[in-house]
Amino acid sequence: MASSSAALLAVLVVVSCAGMAAATSYTVGDTKGWVTGVDYSGWTSGKSFAVGDTLVFSYASKVHTVTEVSQGGYTSCSGSNALANFDSGATTVTLATPGTHYYICNIPGHCASGMKLAVTVAGGGSSPGGSAGGSLAPAMGAVVAAAAGALIKVALF
Repeated sequence: MASSSAALLAVLVVVSCAGMAAATSYTVGDTKGWVTGVDYSGWTSGKSFAVGDTLVFSYASKVHTVTEVSQGGYTSCSGSNALANFDSGATTVTLATPGTHYYICNIPGHCASGMKLAVTVAGGGSSPGGSAGGSLAPAMGAVVAAAAGALIKVALF
């Protein structure tokens, strides 16, 4: 009985790790990167973003920025109340919460030329824009931990 319990535990651990590694990394603009002249709303079309995914922005340092803004900042192309601002040339953003996240280039004229990105992130059990939810991986990890604890107790008796 102990060997079958150990085998089941091993399977549960593998399944848990696979679920946690399911995050996707998206290179914004694909091979073109974060530059003017790219249709970023078209780029997001057909993509499903989830909590834990990452956005990789590749651009010329100090020539462009990755500025996270509110919906109002996105609509008006204003980074005056930025939530975050980067200009290193290589920026990776982890999508940590569900809802819509907005990014612009804060160099004058670039956002108005289309250098803006809105990404809607799905969350566990929450509609986009909601405040509840999160990634399935942590919840699955807790279930696996509880099951592993139960199996260890069974294996010991």
